[in-house]
Order: sequence, then C-alpha cells, then structure tokens
Amino acid sequence: MRASLIQIAVEPDESVNARRERAASLVVSQRGADLVVLPELWPVGAFAYTAFADEAESFEGPTHQLMAKAAAEAGVWLHAGSFVERASDGALYNTSLVFSPEGERVASYRKIHLFGFDKGEAVMMGAGEELVTVALPQTTLGLATCYDLRFPELFRGLVDAGAETLVVAAGWPERRRAHWTLLAQARAVENQAYVLAVGTAGTHADVPQAGHSIVVDPWGEVLAEAGAGEEILTVEFDPARTATTREQFPALKDRRIGLAPPR
Repeated sequence: MRASLIQIAVEPDESVNARRERAASLVVSQRGADLVVLPELWPVGAFAYTAFADEAESFEGPTHQLMAKAAAEAGVWLHAGSFVERASDGALYNTSLVFSPEGERVASYRKIHLFGFDKGEAVMMGAGEELVTVALPQTTLGLATCYDLRFPELFRGLVDAGAETLVVAAGWPERRRAHWTLLAQARAVENQAYVLAVGTAGTHADVPQAGHSIVVDPWGEVLAEAGAGEEILTVEFDPARTATTREQFPALKDRRIGLAPPR
C-alpha cells in the first residue's frame, strides 16, 4: 500500500482560498497513491483561533467540494485533514473528512479531545462523541486528530472497532516535537498498528509548527519521517503486517482492564 502524507505549510501571507486550491493540486499530484492524508485545520491554521469563526464553513462547503473533486481526479482514498465546521445550530467543530477514489464522502470525524485548556479550541468548539473507522480495500483506518494523540484510550477504542492503521491529522507545535514522535511510536507499539501522523509546516498565529510527519510500523519502527518544511512524505507499507504482528506477539489478548465486549 502506498500512502502520501502532505505536510503543507500554513503561512499568514497565503489566503485560505489560495491554500485550498494549492492543497487540491497537491492531492491531484499524488495520482498513483492508495491513500493521501492532509493535516489538521490546514485551511486556516490550528492555532489561528481568532480566525475560526470567520473562516468556518458548512459541512459541504468549499473545502468539502474541492477535496471531493481532488480525490476523484487523483483516484485516491483521501483523508482531507480537518477544517472548521459550522453546524446548522451555529456550533463550531474541528471536523475531518474522508473521500473515496470516486470522490464520495465515506466518513467524517469531529475531534473528541479539544486543546487549549481554558482558551482557544477548547472553549470555541464543540467536542465530537463518536469513534470513526473507515474500511479501505487494504486496511481499516482509525481516525484521530492532533491532541487526541495524548489519549491512549481513544486508540484502544479504535482498535476494538477494527482499526489496523491509525491516522492522525495534526497541527503540532515545534516546541513539543519530541512528544509528537514519542507518542506516535507509543500508539503504534501498544496497539500493534501502523500509525500515519501528518502535521503542518510553517508558522501561523506566531506558533512555529513541528512538521516531521511520521509513519510508524506495528513494532514501533519509524518507516519514514519528514523534515520541518513543506514536504510530501510517501511510504510503501504492507497492511497485512498488522495481523501478523498481533499473531506473533499476541499482547492484545492479555488485556485485563477496559476489555471490549465480545465481537
């Protein structure tokens, strides 16, 4: 399976509309990949809180439309990262979208764990409530967004729901880059799953971004890692290795706390 992680730069001198168009072009350029992934809140910037309300879109707004078209043109499964969604009741959400190679939306995920403590996203947005998995022909994806990476119970829930490849779209700050790498590897090891974690590059709202998108295998080995700038990280991996790893080292069967009900 071939995956392309688009570590797009979010800079203040580029308009949201221009970045949408550029992101669509980058997706189309990955024709031949099986899966393409964009980062968190790339249209506006994950830390650009003051712009959230002004740049919020309806569910099927311009980001949805452009990403659906790009997925169809490229013929790829597309995790389109996330955008600021304005729901019909006016509430804001950090919402991810997944499209099929035909351009059909097959899943959406509202971020569950909101960052900011008593400010920013944590007080401006509503929290999602549902875990989301997406069945591709080669593997089942489990969806997570940025701050979710710090909450292992979310990922264990995704594994219980059948996830074999964990996809994390993020806007992670440079000052905590060490945590980014550590947590991505930890989530891979403890769940015996691939982790595809893609972040933004650049600096927005005066917050330098970590970049360093990363792909980790079920044993915690880093298969590929990007640098700090805008980059497309492409990696080929064998999704069947998740099942093989779980058979060879069946640690998940030894769980005693938080067991899922029988399936």
